[in-house]
Amino acid sequence: MAATLNGWGLWRGGVGRRGMLAVALASGLALSAPRLPAQEPGVAARVNGEAISVFRLERYFEDYLREQGRNLGTLRSPAAYKRLKREALERLIARELLAQEASRRGLGVPDAEVAAARARVAAGYKTPEAMRRRLAEAGFSDATFDDYLRRDLMAQRALAALAGASEPDAEAVRQAYQDHRERFTQPEQVRARHILARVAAGASPDEWAQARQRLTALAGRLAAGEDFAALARAHSDDASREQGGDLGFFPRGRMVPAFEAVAFGLAPGEVGGPVETAYGWHLIRVEERRPAQAMPEDQALALVRRQLAVQQRVRAEAAAVQGLWAGARIEVLLAL
Repeated sequence: MAATLNGWGLWRGGVGRRGMLAVALASGLALSAPRLPAQEPGVAARVNGEAISVFRLERYFEDYLREQGRNLGTLRSPAAYKRLKREALERLIARELLAQEASRRGLGVPDAEVAAARARVAAGYKTPEAMRRRLAEAGFSDATFDDYLRRDLMAQRALAALAGASEPDAEAVRQAYQDHRERFTQPEQVRARHILARVAAGASPDEWAQARQRLTALAGRLAAGEDFAALARAHSDDASREQGGDLGFFPRGRMVPAFEAVAFGLAPGEVGGPVETAYGWHLIRVEERRPAQAMPEDQALALVRRQLAVQQRVRAEAAAVQGLWAGARIEVLLAL
């Protein structure tokens, strides 16, 4: 539900390693700003001579705020605004560095892989026309959007090549398990469906009210006995509509707080909402609940192994990005 196309609010399927790339770009990138040269209209930064436009930064900033669970309309602190915008620009700079490194290494991406990535994006929209409108709002033509996807995939390949593969040894896994054995319980989980009435970033109060009214009408149809999954397939603005709004099982901490608070407060078969989040309004139906229980040792060891591997990879990827940053010519042209 929270996945995005790194920078444009269009992504619903992921091109692979999306979460890892985001973590690596967020790790240790709060670097000191380079000396601010004379400002260049329309350009936020240059990375080895390649421009990152102000328009691109503004579009990405909206999406970055959503990733952080923030809303531009409710962001009141000037200091927080500048900090978050600086972080967004650092993400874009890091992505550009990685794409450039991929070009230097000849890490191209076949057209078929770009087409598959585009198809996964398209799956998040009800119609091709809805996707075209969103692309146009974000300043993309078909050709420039495919180029964006290609460079995003190239950045991921460069990150993997720079960081290499590393697996924790068995002794380290066993020791970590013994040190934190009490933590290895399977937490309480719920399996829920939802119907989303999406509200675009920067929408007016009237648009928010209209989206809520749409869900209120659907809630009335549910109360009259209509099937939740069928209504989700017909009316939800989320990619999960293909599964009748089914989000599967999730523990606390996986979803945004407002959504989670309602989901964990419902009994199986109950419907809650409309619930407001940064994405819009939701109706939520809980299908099943699983109580917390002790995790079998083999599953716990496998989880420790994955967690240690992720930690090692994130450290290696963050170091790789910082290495590229240190050797690059980066000009920040906005006073952030």
